[in-house]
Amino acid sequence: MKKVLLVLAVVMIGSSLAFAAGPKTYQVTGPVLEIKDNVIVVEKGKEKWEIAKDAATKVTGDLKVGAKVTIEYTMKAATIEVKETKKKEEPKKEEKKK
Repeated sequence: MKKVLLVLAVVMIGSSLAFAAGPKTYQVTGPVLEIKDNVIVVEKGKEKWEIAKDAATKVTGDLKVGAKVTIEYTMKAATIEVKETKKKEEPKKEEKKK
């Protein structure tokens, strides 16, 4: 009985962690064009992708210009500005001529 309860608890914790997952993860692969303190520039096709990085960014291997890398990233809002919605004007009623 204890084993059944333990298994049930593990399943419930695991499923709650799955639902609590963060935003969708994306990836880009290509050669490194430039490395700065907080940005890495990667070429994907004919486009240059600038991806922000910080001290928490995990780097495996020798990161240098020319190296082929795969970067996993999430889209994170830096600011959100809410705009006022315009009220729709009511159509003017035509006056009847007498």
